[in-house]
Amino acid sequence: MTLRNSSGIQRGIATFTLDYGKCPKWLFDRMVMLGREMMHVIVAEEGPDAFIRRIGDPVWFQSLGTVLAFDWNASGLTTILTAALKEAIRGEECNLGVFICGGKGKTSRKTPDEIFTWGSRLALSEKNMRALSYNSRMAAKVDSALIQDGFQIYHHTFFFTKNGAWTVVQQGMNKENQTARRYHWHSETAKDLIREPHSGISSQIKIPNVLNMTANESEKNREISADLTRQSFGTLMKDIQLLRRYYSPLSKMVSLGNGEGKQLTLLELENKEFHTHPVITEDFSKSAYLEKILWKLCDEQPESYEKLLSTEGVGLKTIRALALVSEVIYGAKPSYEDPARYSFAHGGKDATPYPVDRKTYDMTINTMKKYVEKTRIPLPEKNKIQKRLAV
Repeated sequence: MTLRNSSGIQRGIATFTLDYGKCPKWLFDRMVMLGREMMHVIVAEEGPDAFIRRIGDPVWFQSLGTVLAFDWNASGLTTILTAALKEAIRGEECNLGVFICGGKGKTSRKTPDEIFTWGSRLALSEKNMRALSYNSRMAAKVDSALIQDGFQIYHHTFFFTKNGAWTVVQQGMNKENQTARRYHWHSETAKDLIREPHSGISSQIKIPNVLNMTANESEKNREISADLTRQSFGTLMKDIQLLRRYYSPLSKMVSLGNGEGKQLTLLELENKEFHTHPVITEDFSKSAYLEKILWKLCDEQPESYEKLLSTEGVGLKTIRALALVSEVIYGAKPSYEDPARYSFAHGGKDATPYPVDRKTYDMTINTMKKYVEKTRIPLPEKNKIQKRLAV
């Protein structure tokens, strides 16, 4: 976990070990009780918009989970904390001005319905409700299709206020390395939903060769990917066929005979950062579903890359196919750098991976102490939490 500036949200993703089993009822009930107290104090002090801005900060979110007594480095902190907060404000949403939708597994799929239910009760306009639902859906699509890091999204929670501020907290799991990764979004930093939209970074591991289509370095690839879908389906499929028939290890140029005694040379993929390029492991065999989606895109001709991604049916495979065509054939290399930054806590006492940021560390702890002091929980309980924060 990395704790960064709690007053200025940083970009990022948090990675934790996978948790199994259920949270004990006594602990969950305690988290609900304390979470209710903390939310009332924070909203009274700073307002509902400020509260969900803080939830969008993975540092602050992690600290809140620790205060509520959950294991700081367990994946369950994300799912249990959001569930506890949702339960804590049940029946008090309108008074607090904070609304929490979605959750883990099947509950996450109910997010759009919950947004519209609350929107109707708050008399929000149809336009505003659709905008909130769209932001929720696109956050899930971006983290499952544009950042191809091997983590499958299984938890999605959408926080919003009637003023239109919103935050997304979602988590993915990687069964291969037994870790989970948390993605944070906030409306202030996600003005562009497809260009580096996240609001905080912390991770215990980095994954090699992650296709990151949200990176600024992927801008040219995004442009060409969108351009590819604004031509005829037949023209696009000719490019796909090239990848299906011809690709080679990085040490060689790929030369294709065109039947007329001439040679067609594709992009030389040699690059110091790769031992092998991801393209050589791709399966470009015939896929009726992929071709159906590509035909749909060429028929609709999305005006932008965001419109392309938002098209129903477009997912990981479609994005990757277009990205590889754009790179291998047209030379627009996307970013293959994992957007997560390897880090731990506020830094390490041994300066690994960087020295402790004492100012940020103290700011985070002091803020939490202030909130705890103003809650109405019994003094012995306050003392326990203060001691935990002092460790």
